[in-house]
Amino acid sequence: MTDRRIKDIVIVGGGTAGWMSAAALAQLLPNGYNYRLVESDQISTIGVGEATIPSIRNFNMHLGIDENDFIRNTQGTFKLGIEFVNWGINNSKYFHGFGSVGRDQPTANFYHYWLKLNQLGMAGGLEPYSINTVASTLGKFSVGRPDLPNSPLSDLSYAYHFDAGLYAKYLRTYAEQRGVKRTEGRIVQTLLRESDGYIDALLMENGEKIHGDFFIDCSGMVGLLIEKALQTGYDDWSHWLPCDTAIAVPCELAGSAQAHTRSTAHSAGWQWRIPLQHRIGNGHVFSSKFMDYDTAQNILMNNLDGKALAEPRQIKFITGKRKKAWNKNCIAIGLSGGFMEPLESTSIHMVKTGLMRLITFFPDKDFDQVDIDNYNRLTDKEYAQIRDFLILHYKVNQRDDSEFWRYCREMDVPESLQIKLDLFASHGRILRENEELFPEDSWLQVMHGQGMRPRRYNPVVDQRSKEEIAGFLHNTQAVIRKCVDAMPTHLDYIRTNCATRKIA
Repeated sequence: MTDRRIKDIVIVGGGTAGWMSAAALAQLLPNGYNYRLVESDQISTIGVGEATIPSIRNFNMHLGIDENDFIRNTQGTFKLGIEFVNWGINNSKYFHGFGSVGRDQPTANFYHYWLKLNQLGMAGGLEPYSINTVASTLGKFSVGRPDLPNSPLSDLSYAYHFDAGLYAKYLRTYAEQRGVKRTEGRIVQTLLRESDGYIDALLMENGEKIHGDFFIDCSGMVGLLIEKALQTGYDDWSHWLPCDTAIAVPCELAGSAQAHTRSTAHSAGWQWRIPLQHRIGNGHVFSSKFMDYDTAQNILMNNLDGKALAEPRQIKFITGKRKKAWNKNCIAIGLSGGFMEPLESTSIHMVKTGLMRLITFFPDKDFDQVDIDNYNRLTDKEYAQIRDFLILHYKVNQRDDSEFWRYCREMDVPESLQIKLDLFASHGRILRENEELFPEDSWLQVMHGQGMRPRRYNPVVDQRSKEEIAGFLHNTQAVIRKCVDAMPTHLDYIRTNCATRKIA
């Protein structure tokens, strides 16, 4: 039998996606592969994706990365969820906390019990039943305590804010220690094999040809290999997610040091605020159909907590995805595969799932179509499920102060999302299918936070009396509050465990 194993793996593009790919493959695949990462210092990476969701911890854990060391080296802070400001009417606020809301019961989820009392006017909002929300609102933080199985601390779920450029640098050191070779330079042409249209080599500006068996495209939205060379095509979702421009700017530290990202809605989009140890990351995501650039920039610059540390940078995008994430002997990881606006901090997560899925379907030189098709099928499904969750934030809105919000409220949405909205509107049921990323409690917090109110509640909860449920809710709230009171503040936790050493 001839050896059909792939030998040479070429990663195009550094940045977060490129170095995450290099680090993960070098660590998790068997020995015997040669890795080469090609990046140009002249091409800047987007590098604004500084907020994450809890799956990043799982990625770092697979790589054996020490959490405190990683936080120190990336100027990181912790993230318990996202605070949404002005997404409703009259300066309303709500919180999407990670982890669970209350404690689910054998026959029904916690929120069904809460919903019954909420509809009877005997229970207020969801916030007091989420340990993440209570802790973050009070500026507290602690890591989870799996050793306390009956405590809300056991399922405390958290993610990070970090400097994406520093994370890429951190992973570069990690990957190079594991044999990944980096080549600096500009690619001027992608050479395809005449026989089957597969990628044969990259032609560099200095005349060098870099051959490979398998190519990983981490070149960002330009999609140098997947689109420019292989012309894979793109599914445009901007009719559902009409924002198409972001302006990003860092500013000096000021304001609160709570462990959450803040998302503040404006008249044609929203603004992010991401606190790091050395600065705050800010950006305004908006629709150029509904607002001009200068207005959008003024809104951003007038809503910073501290002095701007750089010139604002513009990023244009079209929300959507490649028609195929894997085409021939090339796979798109990160923004080369598609763009989901950063509303729920999913981009680094999708780099991670793309890589884990690649390891599951890792090819040999035959590139079996059945592997490629199933990789693409699962990728498409993941993108569509995240897309629906993002559309939810726009579709379910009560703002009547601008054309943008009216357009979003009146637009048709994908059938998969409409089913979820109809089910919730009826009895507050939330349908989560298969490996869907966002859990029921995430959908609940956003749907309730954006003003959706079901007509009825799940009749299963009538097996317990109102008084019994009220006691259960009261107890849940009291236990959470007690746990949070015992936590250190977010800043104290960082100072004690993982503060970046200030450069003298």
